[in-house]
Amino acid sequence: MIWVDLLLLLVCILLGSRLGGIGLGTVAALGMSVIVFGFGRAPGSFPGDVLLIVLCVVTAAAALQAAGGLDLMVSVAERVLRRHPQRITILAPLISYVFTFVSGTGHVAYSLLPIIAEVSHKVKERPERPLSISVIASQAAVTASPLSAATAGMVALFSNTGLFGLKDVLIVCVPSTLIGVLAGAISVRKMGVELADDPIYRERLAKGELAAPADLDTKTSAPPPAGAMWAVVLFIGAALVITLLGLLPGLRPDFIIDGNTEKLSMVASISIVTLSATALMLAVSKVKPETVVSSSVMRAGIVAIISILGIAWLGSTFFEGHKSQILGAISVYVRQYPWLFAFALFALSILLYSQAATVAALMSVGLQLGIAPPLLIAMFPAVNGYFFLPTYATMVAAIQFDSTGTTRVGRWVLNHSFMRPGLVVTSVSLAVGFGIVRLLYRP
Repeated sequence: MIWVDLLLLLVCILLGSRLGGIGLGTVAALGMSVIVFGFGRAPGSFPGDVLLIVLCVVTAAAALQAAGGLDLMVSVAERVLRRHPQRITILAPLISYVFTFVSGTGHVAYSLLPIIAEVSHKVKERPERPLSISVIASQAAVTASPLSAATAGMVALFSNTGLFGLKDVLIVCVPSTLIGVLAGAISVRKMGVELADDPIYRERLAKGELAAPADLDTKTSAPPPAGAMWAVVLFIGAALVITLLGLLPGLRPDFIIDGNTEKLSMVASISIVTLSATALMLAVSKVKPETVVSSSVMRAGIVAIISILGIAWLGSTFFEGHKSQILGAISVYVRQYPWLFAFALFALSILLYSQAATVAALMSVGLQLGIAPPLLIAMFPAVNGYFFLPTYATMVAAIQFDSTGTTRVGRWVLNHSFMRPGLVVTSVSLAVGFGIVRLLYRP
């Protein structure tokens, strides 16, 4: 029956990915109904901790957006890019990385992409270069941000061990992904021909479909609404508090429960801090709660929650139902060559289009296979593999924002603009991560 269940799991992933949005989670729930009611399997572990953190973090990010905080951050980034346009291929991905790191979501890239496209065109830099690496940077930072849904999954996974947590994820993944992004930026500095020599760009100019680059406009966007600055301060402050609580466990209070002393978990800490920050943001910005609920960040977060709920629950049901067979078949190889597990994470992320869903579906399997937690943390950036197919929303948006036509999908589909920076960033991040783990943890 393991092959029947595996086929059902793969079919649900493929159909759900094709539907998009909440389709992944709902189709996975349909698969759950077949396995539980049809085949009589016991449901697997419910991903409650992950869902709790994601819900709280998304609520805070949505409040930041509703208060105008995201727009304020984008205006600052726009000012930096316009003042240093010749360095856009290096500055743009770093700004994208920082924005995602602070906000916990790569969707902030949507606001930056048109600015990057415009500035690069006006300084006659091939827009494909900064656009492609900026999109990849926004994905890579998800696996380093203390406020991302994917990191929440890692924290929840290790919360029961009591030995590893947010501190270790930050120690390994922040430098590894940042170095990976810098390597990716270097790799695209000469990617493709120069803008003036690009045949598609020249054709569009000849047809009058776009104007030749004019002088760089130094105007900035309109002033942010009142309270936006305080919302940014509160949100970044929440991120700093969470980081400190992860780095310095002594800051978290101890409680006596049933005669045993227990420290406040990071799951509870993140949830309390982010929701408290949300309340303060609402107070200082005077934004109506209904505006927060209807924001694009909240909608994207709800989609992520439903997807994680469905696919993680289905994945754990499949694994726990056939645990002995799965572990017996691959444990020898994975224990001897643990880095092979990174390929499994990368491949599944291509199908799931979600770092958080990949973590929820597969990371616990790695733990049960006996892979040392530090090695799993080093492999964390492998869940950024959904750049492999040029269908993710931020990639599609980058292609559309590039009016010059340099950012595109090739004839063979896989030879698209994001492949080179994606492979470089992922491989360098993994290599640096393994090096850090070997130096600091010696697993």
